[in-house]
Amino acid sequence: PALIIPVPVGTLVRDRETGALLADMKEAGQRCVVARGGLGGRGNARFVTPTRKAPRHAQPGLPGEERTLLLELKLLADVGIVGMPNAGKSTLISVISSARPRIADYPFTTTVPNLGVVSDGDFGSFVVADIPGLIAGAAQGAGLGHQFLRHIERTRLLVHLLDLSAPDPVRNFHVVNEELAAYDERLGKKPQIVVLNKTDLYPDETLVERLRSHFRGFPLLAISAATGRGVDRLVATIAGELRVLPPP
Repeated sequence: PALIIPVPVGTLVRDRETGALLADMKEAGQRCVVARGGLGGRGNARFVTPTRKAPRHAQPGLPGEERTLLLELKLLADVGIVGMPNAGKSTLISVISSARPRIADYPFTTTVPNLGVVSDGDFGSFVVADIPGLIAGAAQGAGLGHQFLRHIERTRLLVHLLDLSAPDPVRNFHVVNEELAAYDERLGKKPQIVVLNKTDLYPDETLVERLRSHFRGFPLLAISAATGRGVDRLVATIAGELRVLPPP
């Protein structure tokens, strides 16, 4: 009988020895054959003749293929939320979806990717992935985010979340983008929505207006994930961007 190994949707199947990609399991129910069984043998009954009723001769089968596999999971999401640690990514995904990630007021609270389904009346729904925060040197292994950058490779859009209370949000923006490009040039070129978070700490919007000129060329929104201010507009903006972006 065939040996069937179930894997999650989004799994890459590689030959461990050569690194060759054997299959990209993008769809539910998808199957691939990675090693074929050998040709079956023939027992002595196949060699019976009128003059040889009980032959002692049999033909053994041929061995099947053997292969060591490397399975790599890449989550399937429409939108990836990126940013420095403690920017509010987990709070945001918990507000716009039913995902319930661990949230605390210190860096690296998120240690695994979180997925959430966001509903929008006009667009329908889309899937958002929140990965651990990125720091300088992430592409070379610093921090935690580099371990999970592969999970946003398939996304169509990035939401770049910036903490308004950080000493230098503009520098943080460039650091994260540099790490994305260092990991994979295509990640650095993905469309982005820049989101200034924690406006509840700066209600007069002076800081937001002062920063606006640094993000020309990007859709820019200011929100408070903690209070929900501006979140509905963000969801509508994401849905609008996805509507015009090509499918994956």
